[in-house]
Amino acid sequence: MTDLTAPEHQHSEAVVEAAQWLAEQNPPPHPTIPALRSRFGLSAVEACDAAALSHRYRIFRKANA
Repeated sequence: MTDLTAPEHQHSEAVVEAAQWLAEQNPPPHPTIPALRSRFGLSAVEACDAAALSHRYRIFRKANA
């Protein structure tokens, strides 16, 4: 069976790991994108993806708490 997930919804393991880490930070580091880039070795686009994904993780946790 073929993978039907659109490429824009696929994240590398590093992006997912960074998003999970960021979702756990209270308060999150500022500035966020440079912190993710240096800590996880991400590109600027990957760091932005991780930040957006971490926001979704936080919302999901609050909704299901």
